[in-house]
Amino acid sequence: QVQLVESGGGSVQAGGSLRLSCAASGYTINGNCVSWFRQAPGKERERVASMYAGFRYYDDFVKGRFTISQDNAKNTVHLQMNSLKPEDSAMYYCAAGAQCATPDAWGQGTQVTVSP
Repeated sequence: QVQLVESGGGSVQAGGSLRLSCAASGYTINGNCVSWFRQAPGKERERVASMYAGFRYYDDFVKGRFTISQDNAKNTVHLQMNSLKPEDSAMYYCAAGAQCATPDAWGQGTQVTVSP
């Protein structure tokens, strides 16, 4: 059974940092695209970052502030988020699959709240 379990969310003030982690079981992230998406209340889900075969993608609103990485030995994906802004507040989801934009597996999400 495929499971992606996120952790590391929380509440921080603007300018602060958080590091999200996503532990995969029943699924090998190496060789697949791993992504972080987010969804704020009343807004559509948006892709934040992806990593596939060493290539990294970042949406414009997080470039220079967020970094995606993966630890193949631990089958884990991370998202380091620096210089957080209130507009970064959302539920963050880890996802994986053969296609970055349409993942096959999703985590349950972890909440990030950034206060002014």
